[in-house]
Amino acid sequence: MASMTTLTQFQAFDHDLPPQVLAQLLTAPEIAVDTETMGLNPHRDRLCLVQICDPKGLVTVIRVHKGQTQAPNLTQLMESPQVLKIFHYARFDLAQLKHTFDIKTHPVFCTKIASKLARTYTASHGLKSLVQEILHVELDKNAQSSDWGNLENLSMSQLSYAANDVRYLIPVKQRLQAMLEREDRLNLAQRCFDCLPVFVNLDLEQFGNVFEHSS
Repeated sequence: MASMTTLTQFQAFDHDLPPQVLAQLLTAPEIAVDTETMGLNPHRDRLCLVQICDPKGLVTVIRVHKGQTQAPNLTQLMESPQVLKIFHYARFDLAQLKHTFDIKTHPVFCTKIASKLARTYTASHGLKSLVQEILHVELDKNAQSSDWGNLENLSMSQLSYAANDVRYLIPVKQRLQAMLEREDRLNLAQRCFDCLPVFVNLDLEQFGNVFEHSS
């Protein structure tokens, strides 16, 4: 079992994507995206990093500074209809991007939703389990719960963790898509992806699970 700990093909920028990086990413048919935050509540816990991986494996990280409310180049990329954005548990990341920058991210592929529809033989749908089964790579998750707000002093383990969370999403998506096609569930998955903006709005307005049956 391989273990990815080194940091390669990595670049980081403050506040937003530089124009030349934006131009390159806009030509990609699909990109992988992830975020790191101070916690799980977007109203309380700010967005700190946005990680993007292109099809060649180059990871670009944007350091989002406290109080920042605009990232026009990132917004253009996330809202481009020509570029598919691949997330793992897109519901959370889309909510963070909308709350911080009012980004309406589309189109989207969520590997967690895809895994739940395709890999019905298991209850393990976390990214670590997915990457381990599909790509035979063991992700190091030790830096998952750490201080992402200390942008100028992020450790090598934090940066490696952030990069590796997007580095494998494109090949994982390709495998899951093939499984969904084989099982005639790709259309159902796409309908789930199309519903994500509704769930994001419900989450941000703190409605909870309105579909739950309760008295």
